[in-house]
Amino acid sequence: MQALSTLYGGKTVAVMGLGKSGAASTRALAAAGAVVLAWDDQEETRARAAAEGVSLSDLSAADWSKIDLLVWSPGIAHIHPEPHAVAEAARAAGVALVCDIDLLCAANPGARAIAITGTNGKSTTTTLIGHLLAGGGAPLAVGGNLGVPALDLPSLGLDGTYVLELSSYQLELLDQAQFDIAVLLNITPDHLARHGGMDGYVAAKASMFERLPAGSTAVVAVDDLHSAQIHLALSHRKDIVTRAVSAEKAVAGGVYAPNGVLIDDLDGKAEIILDLKPIGNLPGRHNWQNACAAYAVGRACGMAPTEIGARLASYPGLRHRQELVAIIDGVRYVNDSKATNADAAEKALVCYDRLYWIAGGQAKEGGIESLRPLFPRIARAFLIGEAAQSFADTLSGAVGYEMCGTLEAAVKRAHDVALADGRPGGVVLLSPACASWDQFTSFEHRGDVFRDLVEGLSGERSAA
Repeated sequence: MQALSTLYGGKTVAVMGLGKSGAASTRALAAAGAVVLAWDDQEETRARAAAEGVSLSDLSAADWSKIDLLVWSPGIAHIHPEPHAVAEAARAAGVALVCDIDLLCAANPGARAIAITGTNGKSTTTTLIGHLLAGGGAPLAVGGNLGVPALDLPSLGLDGTYVLELSSYQLELLDQAQFDIAVLLNITPDHLARHGGMDGYVAAKASMFERLPAGSTAVVAVDDLHSAQIHLALSHRKDIVTRAVSAEKAVAGGVYAPNGVLIDDLDGKAEIILDLKPIGNLPGRHNWQNACAAYAVGRACGMAPTEIGARLASYPGLRHRQELVAIIDGVRYVNDSKATNADAAEKALVCYDRLYWIAGGQAKEGGIESLRPLFPRIARAFLIGEAAQSFADTLSGAVGYEMCGTLEAAVKRAHDVALADGRPGGVVLLSPACASWDQFTSFEHRGDVFRDLVEGLSGERSAA
């Protein structure tokens, strides 16, 4: 990015972590003329970076008096559950820790920035907002925590818009970034060890709204207690516009769809805009919430209601989020690998009546006890990964299950059992309610393996 040269050319910038975002930061800063000190705690990652031409510098031995800034990769813990020595040394020397989002915003101060966060649904909502705005013809870039790292996005002019998915890890590292529109979808327990407990996690999400200057817009879904409390606090600010959205109830002056019909009350007219239920790529109440939030953003960007409705109806969907992979002998195979916790899995489970559920992996806080009301929908469960035994203990006596161990074994058994049952409406659903790192490199990797395994199954295939 050309503007980075003005900001960081000739300065010494440390980069901690050389994953996707860290590698992109290293490339962009080096191209801008900065002296880059790059490091990663993982030997394998360092070796890969070195092979790509990155010059490495062990930050544990750095002279912080000569370093202007530390770009910290969000995936690396720095305060909780234990302080990181490099972060502690930088802070002691007065060197700020920031993430790549800060650098992006600093380099493109005139472009509109839309930030989206939430425990669940943020990737769908981010791509959905991108889909809405893509029809306008103005420069647009979508990325952040989703897909393209911030500093791999193109520079945009005054008429450009960045649509940025932000994790709690990124939010806690923001220093100077400001947003024109900020969207909060929901808050349920997740990443608690990283944030020192639920209070820290909520505070990280809420901190996004501290980045709203006068005249900006806050869009907040009010269907959970924490988000509703944040909305209430924001509603007292007179310098910004605050909009409520809901998939469960009518909200005065907001956007809502409690019965799947999107209603726009932003102007106090409660106009019916669109029936969301027939949109195959936005199934379920959670996606109605995503659609309401995206609609509110579209209105804030000046789009006409009819135009937004048409764009919502044409949304192509997102891989790994209730992605229909195939229909084989009447059984649907759905990839919901992005469901890395029970709350996310619940969003998929409620959409189907007869499930052959593939679940398990690296366990998250709380397990699957919260899903018990949905157990009657599960014809049989096929358990994989580290969490298999704990999930089996929860399911015992309520749902029949099989200890499959691997995804390959689970897909084969689910396929055989679903066909043997021969009942209409069966769905083989990969919605793991777990992280993927015990057996896969990412949830995307897990979903891709599922897709490949399903494509290898025999049987008569039909169109969706």
